[in-house]
Amino acid sequence: MPLRLSQLPDRTPVRMTISLDPELATALGDYASVYERTYSKTEKPEALIPAMLESFLGSDTGFKRARKSLSNNARTGD
Repeated sequence: MPLRLSQLPDRTPVRMTISLDPELATALGDYASVYERTYSKTEKPEALIPAMLESFLGSDTGFKRARKSLSNNARTGD
């Protein structure tokens, strides 16, 4: 019997290491401070970054179109 919900994709986290300019690191720390004041919940910048990136990529319509094109080209072998 098929289910309405398809099998969940692999959700194993992928660890990445990045280097940040000091100004960006400071801004992320400030963002975490504002987040804490706003939601009364402490989060480290490292915990906020994935959600920030997901939001950024999700709102970038040019990226969405280009990514769809990449996907279509991969299927057609272009």
